[in-house]
Amino acid sequence: MEHRRIVGIDVSKDRLDVHVLPSQEAFAVSRDATGLVELCRRLGDTVDLVAVEATGGYETLVAATLSDHGMPVVIVNPAQVRAFAQALGQRAKTDPIDASVIARFAEATRPQIRLLPDGAARLLSDLMARRRQIVEMIASERQRLYRTEPPRVRKSIERLLKALERELGTIDHDIDGAVRGSPLWRETEDLLASVPGIGSIIARTLLAELPELGRLDHKKIAALAGLAPYTRQSGLWKGKARIGGGRAVVRTALFIGAQVAKRWNPPLKTFYERLIAAGKTKMVATIAVARKLLVILNAILRDRTPWQNA
Repeated sequence: MEHRRIVGIDVSKDRLDVHVLPSQEAFAVSRDATGLVELCRRLGDTVDLVAVEATGGYETLVAATLSDHGMPVVIVNPAQVRAFAQALGQRAKTDPIDASVIARFAEATRPQIRLLPDGAARLLSDLMARRRQIVEMIASERQRLYRTEPPRVRKSIERLLKALERELGTIDHDIDGAVRGSPLWRETEDLLASVPGIGSIIARTLLAELPELGRLDHKKIAALAGLAPYTRQSGLWKGKARIGGGRAVVRTALFIGAQVAKRWNPPLKTFYERLIAAGKTKMVATIAVARKLLVILNAILRDRTPWQNA
C-alpha cells in the first residue's frame, strides 16, 4: 500500500519546485498550464496535504488548480516557514531547499486546510481587491489636489480623478452584477446587511474574503479575522492582550463596521458605552465591538435568520 504523502511547493514567477515526503522525491515544473497538468499527473490522488507558500499572488492559480483536482491544499505564511527553517538551522536558500522546508513545515504543523473558493468566488475577491486599489488611488490623488497650486498640474489631477471615478463605477457595477446575479450570494448579502453597521461594501468583502463565515464556531471565526486576543506572558510578567494575524482586509472591514455600529446599532452601542464606563480605551472598546459584530454575523449566517433588534 502506498504511503500518503505531504507535498511542499515553492512558487516563483516561472517555475514550481516540488518536494514530496516521505519519499524525498523532488522535481520542478513550469508555472503555466502545461506545468500544472504535469504537476497534477505526477502527484496523483494519494496526497495527504499540499502546502504552497504565499508568494505575492503567484500561488493563487497553483492552489486553485490543485484544489479543483481534489487535492487538500493549504497556503502557508512565508514568515512562519522562514522561522521554521531558522529553528532547523537551515541557512542555505535555494528554490529546491525551500520546497523541502515547506514540506517539512507542513508535516510538523499540519496547518488547517481552508476550502479554496471556486472560480466565481475568486472573481469576486479579485474585483473587491481592485476596488480597494482604485479607492486608495482616488484618496491619494485628492490629497495631491489639496496640496497642489499650479493650475496645469491641478487639471491633470482632476482628469485622472474623473477617470478613476468612472472606473470605480464600472467595478461597482461588475461586483453588483456578480453578487445580485447569484441567488445564494444575494440572500447572504441581504442577511449580512440586515445588521446595523454593515453596508453592501462590508458585506461583499466578507463574502469574498471570509467564506467560512457561518460555518465555524465564534472562536475560530474570530481567529481567522485576526480579532481573537492573544495573551503575552512569561513567568511573573504578564503583558496586555493583543490582536493580530488573520485576514487584514476582513479585520479592517469589521473595524469600519464597528465604528458605525457603536453609534447606530442599539445593543452594540450599549455594549460599547458599558466598556467605556468600565475604563476601557476607545480603541479597545471598538475592537471588542468589532469582535462581537463578527460573532453576530457568524450566527446570522449559521441560522440563516436576519438581524432582530432585541
